[in-house]
Amino acid sequence: MKALHKILSIGAFATALLGMACNSNAAAGVETVQAKSDSIPTVYYIKDITPQNIIKVYEALGRKADGKNVGIKISTGESMKSNHLDTTLIADFVRLVNGTFIECNTAYAGNRNTTEAHLRTAKEHGYTDLAGIDILDAEGEIELPVVGGKHLKKDIVGKNFKNYDFIVVLSHFKGHQMGGFGGALKNISIGLGSSAGKTYIHTAGKTANVDSVWTVGAEQKEFIESMAEAAKAITDYSGDRILYINVANHLSVDCDCNGNPAAPTMGDLGVFASLDPVALDRACVDMVRASKDPGKKDLEERIDSRLGTVILDHAEELGVGSQKYRLVTIEE
Repeated sequence: MKALHKILSIGAFATALLGMACNSNAAAGVETVQAKSDSIPTVYYIKDITPQNIIKVYEALGRKADGKNVGIKISTGESMKSNHLDTTLIADFVRLVNGTFIECNTAYAGNRNTTEAHLRTAKEHGYTDLAGIDILDAEGEIELPVVGGKHLKKDIVGKNFKNYDFIVVLSHFKGHQMGGFGGALKNISIGLGSSAGKTYIHTAGKTANVDSVWTVGAEQKEFIESMAEAAKAITDYSGDRILYINVANHLSVDCDCNGNPAAPTMGDLGVFASLDPVALDRACVDMVRASKDPGKKDLEERIDSRLGTVILDHAEELGVGSQKYRLVTIEE
């Protein structure tokens, strides 16, 4: 059956439903929305989390991941207990775009703080059996400028980042013990930072010395804003050679960087995709808040107690994207 797009809302779920005309697009096999303003980004959503539906939301975006080298930014997960994306779920999509997994080493002791350990962990989690993996900072770093930042003047990323013609940001949306939640913005900020770059973000630009990451520190709001500023550097560099998919499952309050995360207390939400990372993450947060699942209270508390949505506010201020969006459901 042909997939259909149905508008659910614009912006927060409290916004009144808007009626818009839909015209058939036979080439794409879907229907596209004619909006009053092309400036409002679209977030595509599908409830069932399956390999085929990840491909459907990707195709709905209308932006093909092409080029000689396509990088797929994921989190490889800290341990077998982590809730990182299962390779059986993403395998068909990864093969479709013919991409290479890209990651950077962590700034804390664990299973991914060196290239050797990181590659071993990626293999244990099944990623290297599916596609190649490139630890971007294995051979050094490069700096990207941050335009308009309050805390960061640069973003320090893995040297090999520059080798990729197109970036697919494939994120597991969930909570985060420091950031409140982790989605597309975290994946391109902290996630693409080298070990030194992660330190620079965590300390709000005070130091890139990894040995000082937890001793120098920063105010919570400064840290969250610094993630938004690092994301700004990535989106400025990438232009239209990037797209974003969030898989909102296994909704623990803890990130995949936690080797022993808390068990999820709310049910899975679905698969989301957009060309705008701010709109995408906003839509995921909105759907958590709109959920009737009583277990959502834990994730909401984590987001709010860590000032998680500050990343959305500051990223919007910097011009990374918009918190206003059209949410379009893909139905079979």
